[in-house]
Amino acid sequence: MARLTIPLDASSVEGLDPKQPVKVLVTAGGKVVASERTTLDKKGMGQVAVDIKGAAPGLRVTVGPPDASDEELQGLQTIAVDVPGRRWLGKDDLVLPPVRITPYYWFWWLRWCRTFTIHGRVLCADGSPVPGAVVCAYDVDAWWWWFSKQQVGCATTDANGSFTLSFRWCCGWWPWFWWRLRHWQVEPTLAGHILDGLQREPRFPKIPIPDPAPDLRVLDGLAGSRIALSRATGLSSATALSKTSGVLQGPVTEPSILDSLRNRLTATLPRIPALDSLRLWPWHPWHPWWDCTPDIVFQVTQNCGGQQQVIVNEGWFQARQNIDQVSSVTLVAGDNACCVPPNDCLDGECLVLAKVCDIDVDDVGGNVGAPVAPVGYAHPGLVATNGDAPFAEQVNIRGTVACTSGIDYYEIEFTNNGGATWQLVPPAALGAFSREYWDFSLGTVVSAPFGTTPPVDGKSVYETVEHYEATHTPGDWGSSKVWLASNFDLVFPWLTNGTFGDGTYGLRVFGYDEVGGVLSNRRILNVCNTQTPTQVVVRLDNQSTFLPPGPASNPCGPNTTHTCTNEPNTDIVDARIVRGGGSVAIGACGAVALQPNDVLEVDFVAHDAQGHLAFYDLIVTFGENLSRDLIALGGTLTPLPGGAPPVPAAAQVGPTYQDARSAPQNAAAPTWTGGAIRLSIPASIAFPISCCYQLELRAYKRTIVNCQENYAHRNLSERSFQVTV
Repeated sequence: MARLTIPLDASSVEGLDPKQPVKVLVTAGGKVVASERTTLDKKGMGQVAVDIKGAAPGLRVTVGPPDASDEELQGLQTIAVDVPGRRWLGKDDLVLPPVRITPYYWFWWLRWCRTFTIHGRVLCADGSPVPGAVVCAYDVDAWWWWFSKQQVGCATTDANGSFTLSFRWCCGWWPWFWWRLRHWQVEPTLAGHILDGLQREPRFPKIPIPDPAPDLRVLDGLAGSRIALSRATGLSSATALSKTSGVLQGPVTEPSILDSLRNRLTATLPRIPALDSLRLWPWHPWHPWWDCTPDIVFQVTQNCGGQQQVIVNEGWFQARQNIDQVSSVTLVAGDNACCVPPNDCLDGECLVLAKVCDIDVDDVGGNVGAPVAPVGYAHPGLVATNGDAPFAEQVNIRGTVACTSGIDYYEIEFTNNGGATWQLVPPAALGAFSREYWDFSLGTVVSAPFGTTPPVDGKSVYETVEHYEATHTPGDWGSSKVWLASNFDLVFPWLTNGTFGDGTYGLRVFGYDEVGGVLSNRRILNVCNTQTPTQVVVRLDNQSTFLPPGPASNPCGPNTTHTCTNEPNTDIVDARIVRGGGSVAIGACGAVALQPNDVLEVDFVAHDAQGHLAFYDLIVTFGENLSRDLIALGGTLTPLPGGAPPVPAAAQVGPTYQDARSAPQNAAAPTWTGGAIRLSIPASIAFPISCCYQLELRAYKRTIVNCQENYAHRNLSERSFQVTV
């Protein structure tokens, strides 16, 4: 066994603190032989002795800051001494000359690695906190149009959305060591600014599409020529590109080569004002391995609604440059975050039915604060495609029941005759649901069921949040358990399809006390601070269907594009070419040859007997992804003479509810049924080339289905044929 003694000499450091340790690392071929921390005496002298097992190989001695890891110390630009194997000839003990620690290194050792702390909060847009979210901070760097992120630390938000994140940050790296820790990708906005700036300069060659991995070949020609790149890198013209791009794409690189290349580029590149504040290479020097204060962006994730959601995702342009060693930040989460609901509850046995789906009741006709008519419709009186919209299928009734005090359970009654009589909503129409809370002791989201099964005391009732808290570890709420906003205000999901007929309904709520599984003291819940029973009125319009295949002239169901429903109904009744005093029919799979001045006429049905049609469109598709909107291109719409029995001619042809409600059509809210309609348009506009064409007729209802305003009640009819121009 050999012994290596390493004397240390920091006598030239003024004001030396002998309590400040240093680290000595001995490696062989990059593998650690010994790692020691030691202190110096008052004169700045000290030593480390290391036992070397087996034959003494060529060694490297590295001296640096005590808090650097073994790997980090090899990557820092610190003091290093090589000990060749030949120095051991004939020796078992080797004492090195003192390793001098200069003031320069002593100064940097105290600054190369520091601890940064970020205090912050994650909030929703309304200021409510986001609990249980994982906040991760990243240092970011960019050069040219490439961008990298390095995670520096993560923390979890508490009940107030607060977090504290501490991480250790080092600088003074060898460029190759710093580079190998980064993964680069194209930053699209940076690339857009650069490409836009360069394309304004005709002297530059066409820039290739950005590569995901850094490749200096993209700069070929920008520095003047390949010769310029050769001079910048010190390589031959033939090998400059291959060597530099290979180095930059390989696992070990030497990014300091960018310095010499920058001198050539800055002499020719135009200024790009949009990038001035970013200090981007090559317009500005770039030595990120000496960046001792990180540039931070955040990504925040949260388990919300049973799925892991990214609720904050910052990029290069949101970076906080050169943060302080202790800093603070407020992060605003996206709409997909689960927030702590605002504490705006009113005390007492009261309830406000505030929303139908996500629509405030003052925007649903006939309710408090809304127009008195049309009753139960969303957006009442709105002259727009989505105006006067009824509801269908699952209709979520929302309100303040989650913070109603003094009530253990509640049940729902309905009326369909304006309140003359009331009855219980049948169990089949009472949907189950869950509320979510963040459990800090478990570190996860917990789903709490609030269904009506099994019944309580024989009644289909819902449990209040107050009763749930009182019967589930009551001491934990507000401290280790926090409710999230998802479904917090949901009174009940009303399952209307198959349980309620179309029409206008009123709903109200009764509360109960519960002791030992027995319900008592049934009483109606009033609007808070009033003696007025809480109620909401809603108009329902569920889509009825019939069995396939439907009529032979308009088949529906499997292997067709047509739905077996008359809510709405679509049908291409007839299509023809009108010329002179006659016409030529265009049947399904038919063919027609056009002549000058021909007119296309299409008789069709876009109809909803309930009167809730939203809009329809009639287009032709042809060729490769081509289409023509016959109505938008100036097609004339008129009521079809005699209608298309049993569908009458349209009283208002639309093609939208807004058109039907406006002058001169003047439909009365909330009814527009559509009907049988004729479209006329010059055939040369409809059919610009010889091709196979397909007429496509679509119609949509205004109904809000499953709380989505996406016109889900719709229908489609098609007819295809050949046209020769």
